[in-house]
Amino acid sequence: MNWADMAVVGRIARAHGLRGQVILNAETDFPEERFQPDAELFIERGGHVEALRIATVRFHRDRPVIGFRGVGTMNDAMALSGQELRVPADRLTALPANVFYRHDLVGCRVVTTAGAEVGVVTGVEGTMGGSRLVVAGAAGEVLVPFAAEICPEIDPPGKRIVIDPPEGLVELNARSG
Repeated sequence: MNWADMAVVGRIARAHGLRGQVILNAETDFPEERFQPDAELFIERGGHVEALRIATVRFHRDRPVIGFRGVGTMNDAMALSGQELRVPADRLTALPANVFYRHDLVGCRVVTTAGAEVGVVTGVEGTMGGSRLVVAGAAGEVLVPFAAEICPEIDPPGKRIVIDPPEGLVELNARSG
């Protein structure tokens, strides 16, 4: 499996308890579907992709608390802290029209309807209910609300997003990166 071709679905925040469980920071809008017993997730260690199979799952304050097969102690779980969890892109749930995975938006060029270059998407913050694009622009990082009124044209295969921002939005939301 090629690590670069896999989609990020979460990060292991820290060990939880004495039995090898971990708390995840989910990076998916579908955590209840993604994090199920017997689901296979992948980490990269020492340049090698390793599979982890979920043994137990529960949610605490909307965060998954996961037990992996073969991870039975706090020390085992601590060794996983900070690891990014990924799945092959072909295992992602099909999305309805005009809904996009974050990894499909990262790397897209952002231009205004007037043709001005804003920058390149480096990340997406928030949830399905309220997201914003993090764009690396010439003057620093720009935050662009990911809303249909502001982003009328989204073309992930063409790596291009056209925005129609209200006057001053780009400058107002610029933050030095």
